[in-house]
Amino acid sequence: MAGNSFGQAFRVTTAGESHGPGNVVIVDGCPPGLELSVEDLLVDLDRRKPGQSKIVTQRKESDTPEILAGVFEGRTTGTSIAILVRNEDQRSRDYSDIADLYRPGHADFTFDAKYGVRDYRGGGRSSARETVARVAAGVIAKKLIARAFGGEVLSYVVQVGDLVAQVDPDTVTLDAIERLPDGSPNITRCPDPAVSAQMVELIQAVRKDQDSIGGVAEVVARGVPAGLGEPAFGKLKADLGAALFSLPAVLGVEYGVGFGAARMRGSENNDTFVREGDVTRTRTNRHGGMLGGISSGMPIVLRAVVKPTSSLSREQETVRRDGTSATIATRGRHDPCLLPRFAPMAEAMVAIVLADHWLRHQGQTRAF
Repeated sequence: MAGNSFGQAFRVTTAGESHGPGNVVIVDGCPPGLELSVEDLLVDLDRRKPGQSKIVTQRKESDTPEILAGVFEGRTTGTSIAILVRNEDQRSRDYSDIADLYRPGHADFTFDAKYGVRDYRGGGRSSARETVARVAAGVIAKKLIARAFGGEVLSYVVQVGDLVAQVDPDTVTLDAIERLPDGSPNITRCPDPAVSAQMVELIQAVRKDQDSIGGVAEVVARGVPAGLGEPAFGKLKADLGAALFSLPAVLGVEYGVGFGAARMRGSENNDTFVREGDVTRTRTNRHGGMLGGISSGMPIVLRAVVKPTSSLSREQETVRRDGTSATIATRGRHDPCLLPRFAPMAEAMVAIVLADHWLRHQGQTRAF
């Protein structure tokens, strides 16, 4: 079955390509009565859209959503929600001279190997343009978990190249992610102002060198109740990992102390339990909010490694579809660093998983 849908009880299906007419998402499973408007969707779509600052792609898209179904008089009806975001600023001519070339780091070769045909304009279905549909679905999921259990999902940049920020996931705020202390836009979405300024300089230098750079985004989900997830094949951590890995350019995902656990002893890694009032919690959160694949009630903390943008204007070696040697320099408008626009994509996918698991949990445990 084609992999265009994600989730079980809260199910998201997307369609669209980078240079097609638009991208559409259908959300099944959203309960009735949830307030939803175009203005709600625009908040996160604006955080994701291209052209928002000097350190991202300069493609200009308004990303204005059209709600086609599933909402009546400002509230969800319980039926399928359909949302369309039209493409407005495609420049397909930028890709005509590389139609038969395989771009290093891209899915051109693997698409040909799988389908025997591909849309070479901007990456087609594998382009990050597709994530505009997921972010729209993520807005619905965020509203659902906020209403259901007071859940909140935030993502922010903690590393670009060798620059690493220190951010407390327990206290970070959306305002700190989106704005600098003087009120100006925080274009890196790194909530450490000093490191953010260094990141801007690094990204600009990399772009001037006709290159790109990668980094790490952290995601925190707060207010998640204990008990979401399954102990075997439906582990919450597994679904969150699949969600983040489904995003373009993600090369690694960890949660809690992650790979740092390899250097620890059990006595160092374990989080001891305490009782505070009528709540059981842990003193520390090295387990990242999940134990045995089930949420513990502590903040869920994940990190995703995002690779440098593959499309480069500098010349690289490659081959043509017929196997002959060639060189390639990609024209078009591309992000020198994907991280600033990645944050709302990561938030969306994590929120979708949490909404899905919450609905599944209700169906499984609230029957009697």
